[in-house]
Amino acid sequence: MLIVGIIAVCVVLAVLAFFVPRLSRGPERGTQRTLGAGSRVGGKAPGLLGRLFSKPFRSSSKAVGSSGSAGRRARGRMPF
Repeated sequence: MLIVGIIAVCVVLAVLAFFVPRLSRGPERGTQRTLGAGSRVGGKAPGLLGRLFSKPFRSSSKAVGSSGSAGRRARGRMPF
């Protein structure tokens, strides 16, 4: 269920970044802030468990950032 949610957020951010690039930065930062908090909390588990618990949040944060930047980059390449 978490995976479907992250995919939906990435799609929404990519579309938002394509149509209104400046307004897409706020939701992108908010999502990354939330995922960063999850990563920090997961990383407090001892040893190997800390790395395992924080990894999904780190990779999701990377995906959110890359989908937002991809939408803005695609918008910049449009001929109009």
